[in-house]
Amino acid sequence: QVQLVESGGGLVQVGDSLRLSCAASGRLFSTNHMVWFRQAPGMEREFVAALVWGGGMTFYADSVKGRFTMSRDNAKNTVYLQMNSLKPEDTAVYYCAADTKSMPWPPAKTPGDYEYWGQGTQVTVSS
Repeated sequence: QVQLVESGGGLVQVGDSLRLSCAASGRLFSTNHMVWFRQAPGMEREFVAALVWGGGMTFYADSVKGRFTMSRDNAKNTVYLQMNSLKPEDTAVYYCAADTKSMPWPPAKTPGDYEYWGQGTQVTVSS
């Protein structure tokens, strides 16, 4: 069982930066994937970034590559999503997700592939 709690969302201006956090409780294994999704109003939930808990390998959606960086702090059982050069189209509720089963890499990008979810944190980018 894994519990995830996101924080760090807010209202920012175009071009600003924001860092999201996802604190995990429960047992995580080195091969587990931690993933960020986002969902804008009226849109489907979409994959943003993923990280392998043990090795730290990362993977990004094309829409955020070069602007977003995912990292982890194993001691704090926390993953982060550093978001730079934010755009209005980045406005969404951001969700942290994880799964404890063995999964392939590159990571799955479908929400149904992940068992554990946080409650989400709102990010609004104003122009």
